[in-house]
Amino acid sequence: MTATDNLRNEHEAVRLMLEIMDRAAAGISAGNKICTADIDDIIDFLKIFVDKCHHGKEEQILFPKLEESGIPREGGPIGVMLAEHEQGRAFIRNMSSAIADYKNGVESAAASLAENIGAYNELLRGHIDKENNVLFEMADSVLSEEVQDKLFDRFEELEENVIGAGTHEKLHKRLETLSEYYLGQ
Repeated sequence: MTATDNLRNEHEAVRLMLEIMDRAAAGISAGNKICTADIDDIIDFLKIFVDKCHHGKEEQILFPKLEESGIPREGGPIGVMLAEHEQGRAFIRNMSSAIADYKNGVESAAASLAENIGAYNELLRGHIDKENNVLFEMADSVLSEEVQDKLFDRFEELEENVIGAGTHEKLHKRLETLSEYYLGQ
């Protein structure tokens, strides 16, 4: 598996989480009681799997290699992706704050949570499309198979060192459980 294929595969897990989040947000907007444990799990998935693991692989490993290969950061797709990573982090912080407020009885918290879920989902859907169809295509054209293999090995090391052994599997198991509940899959 190439490094970019690994990232594309991770995008499929992220897309599944976005579907789950859409359902959760629809329930919140409809005035349903929020299952705070599920929202906590969703936020943990976003913080650990999406940000620390997936974005970590891109920011610490892939993007620097692409810059070395002549793809510019400023004014290019890497800069756009980095800015969108920061936007996503802001939405996650807002979701964390909203769920904490909800737990403390703040009436406006549910609406804020649903709004930030929606904004995050919109951002990430476009972001994934840009990475899959533009940036990763560029990467595939400038990085040799040997370089991709080395990047993939570094991805595995990052996963082990940053999120810990077995964490990836635990997050995917929770994703499965949430998918069964929210999507009937």
